[in-house]
Amino acid sequence: MQVSSIGVVGAGQMGAGIAQVSACAGYSLTLVDIKADVIESGVASIRSSLTRMVSKGRLDQKTSDEALDRIKTSLDLGDLAECDLVVEAIPEVLDLKTSTFNRLDAICKPSAILASNTSSISINTIAESTSRPERVIGMHFMNPVPIMKLVEVINGTHTTELVTSEVISVIEALGKTPLQCNDSPGFVSNRILCPMINEAIITLDEGVAEVDAIDGIMKLGMNHPIGPLALADLIGLDTVLNIMRVLHEGLDDEKYAPSPLLVSMVNEGKLGRKTKIGFYNY
Repeated sequence: MQVSSIGVVGAGQMGAGIAQVSACAGYSLTLVDIKADVIESGVASIRSSLTRMVSKGRLDQKTSDEALDRIKTSLDLGDLAECDLVVEAIPEVLDLKTSTFNRLDAICKPSAILASNTSSISINTIAESTSRPERVIGMHFMNPVPIMKLVEVINGTHTTELVTSEVISVIEALGKTPLQCNDSPGFVSNRILCPMINEAIITLDEGVAEVDAIDGIMKLGMNHPIGPLALADLIGLDTVLNIMRVLHEGLDDEKYAPSPLLVSMVNEGKLGRKTKIGFYNY
């Protein structure tokens, strides 16, 4: 099959970004969320992003206008019934993922590919909630989606080569670089990244150095474009905690235990940029 229409479930930061790049690439796009205000906010962020891209000469006005025209919005998953590819971009909560995929499986046409933008949850576990595990795959976009080039492609045990090939074709059409891995806790990106962030939080908690010093040392000494604590704020401390819990449980190794400071900050609602306070104030 060849994908011509894409559905995105979840109009938050990641979902809106995926919708934007898909529409800019010429795909017919349906963006669905359960909350009207989230959809409004998502479309507003897409419009703002496209305006910035036009002002910087990275996109012409005609392409921007056409992309916006391709985006349809809905509060009903049923409107994804005829999409060729559906990408889920909802919170990293296992029960929420599996229940959504179970509903999508019943709604979407048999030929549709169901993809998850999950950053850590098992593709095999998600696939088990459907009757089409061979057509379930991971498409892990990086944040911010319009800027970052990588899409981590996660193959489940039953994902067919044909599905993987078609998803890779779509990712390349989006102007992104697909790199493949097999299903495993945290995949590649977050199995390596989040323990580093967690260790930076432990370093802070133990009083080894202050926030600015930790981030500065990693930027200036290790050539990282952003420090690990600032990156945690960007990702969302709740997301980092969820990923660490997946790694801790899935790999059964105490070295992946979440930092107590990370746990307490999430419990206090200090989630980073999304709440205007984390390791930095925004």
